[in-house]
Amino acid sequence: MASYKESGVDVEEGYRAVNKYKEHAKRTAIPGLLTGLGSFNGMFEVPKGVKNPVMVSGTDGVGTKLDIAFQMKKYDTVGIDCVAMSVNDILCSGVQPLFFLDYVACGKLDSDVAADLVKGIADGCVETGCALLGGETAEMPGFYDDGKYDLAGFGVGIGDKKEMITGEKISDGDVLIGLSSTGVHSNGFSLVRKLVPNPTDPFQINGADTGKTIGEVLLTPTRIYVKPVMEVLGKYRKAVHGMVHVTGGGFYENIPRMFPKSKEGKKQLISVIKRDSWDIPPVFGELIRRGADLDSIYNTFNMGIGFVLAVSAKDADAILEMFNKNANKYHREGSEDMKAYKIGRVTYAEGEVKTQKDSLIFED
Repeated sequence: MASYKESGVDVEEGYRAVNKYKEHAKRTAIPGLLTGLGSFNGMFEVPKGVKNPVMVSGTDGVGTKLDIAFQMKKYDTVGIDCVAMSVNDILCSGVQPLFFLDYVACGKLDSDVAADLVKGIADGCVETGCALLGGETAEMPGFYDDGKYDLAGFGVGIGDKKEMITGEKISDGDVLIGLSSTGVHSNGFSLVRKLVPNPTDPFQINGADTGKTIGEVLLTPTRIYVKPVMEVLGKYRKAVHGMVHVTGGGFYENIPRMFPKSKEGKKQLISVIKRDSWDIPPVFGELIRRGADLDSIYNTFNMGIGFVLAVSAKDADAILEMFNKNANKYHREGSEDMKAYKIGRVTYAEGEVKTQKDSLIFED
C-alpha cells in the first residue's frame, strides 16, 4: 500500500510551514480583520463610513524573477514583489488595499524556504498597511521540479464609489508626475535572464565594483507606492485625475491605459514624456550594455519610473513637493528613498491614434 508521503507529499512538512506562516501573518493584523490563518476562509469587515462601497481587486505573480531567487538561494524578498504587483494595481483607483491572499506551489516542500517566501509576503503587507488574510500551499511532486516554487496572490481594497480615480477627469495640460522605481521590479525577466545567464557576476557601475552581484541588484524588491500615494490623495485627491502602475509593457503599454477613450469626433488625449527628466537606475545601463534592444526597452521595462500620476497643473508643484518632502518617510531598509519627478504632460494628439505607441511620444 502506497502512502501519501511515498507519493512525494509530506503532510508534516506542510504543518510545519503553516505554523511558520502564522507568525509572519500576525505582523499584518489591522482593524477589520476577523479571522487568522488556519480557517477555511478569511473574513474582513467593510470599513465604517464608506457610503457606497466598491470592491477593487488585483492579482499577479512574480514571474521568472523567481529563477534569479532560486539561483541566488535568496527567498525572502520575492514575496514583497508578489504583494507589490497587486497592491500597486489596486492603488491606481485611489483605493487602500485591505487584505491579501497568497498561493505558493512547489514540487517538494521545504518549510524553511516556504516560510521565507511568506515572510516576504508579510513584509509587503506591513509596508502596504493591509492584512495577510490567508493563502494556499500546494505541494505537487512530478509537476514542479524539486527546489522550484511558484508564487502568486491577490489583494482587495474597498473605496467609496464617488472617490474612485478612473481617468475620466484627465484633461489637456495635466502634468505627469513619475515616482522612482527600485530597479527592474518584477517585469521583463525573461529578457533579463537571457542577458544575465550568471547572476553571481559582480555588478559594476562605469567599471567600478559596487560590492554586489548583479543577482542581488536584480532581486531588489518592487517598490510599494501605497502609503505615499494615499497620503497625497488625502490632501489632493481632486487634483489627481489618473494613475498608472508601470509594469510589463513599460511606458508604451501602461501609461496610455489611464486615458479616457475619446468621444466620436473629438481628439484623443496622449502623454508627452520629457527625456532625461528623471534618474535612470544603473541596472538598466547594465542591461543595455549586455545587449537590451534600445528600440524596445521603454516597451519592456519601467526604466526607473514605477508609478505615474496625471495631476492638475495648478497643484502639480505642491504634489511634487509633498512626495519629495516625505521621500524617506516610508523608507524600506536597503533601498533608496523614493523620488518624484515631473516627467511630462498631457495633450491632444495631432493626428489619429491608431496604436498604443501613438498615445505616447518622447521629446527632448
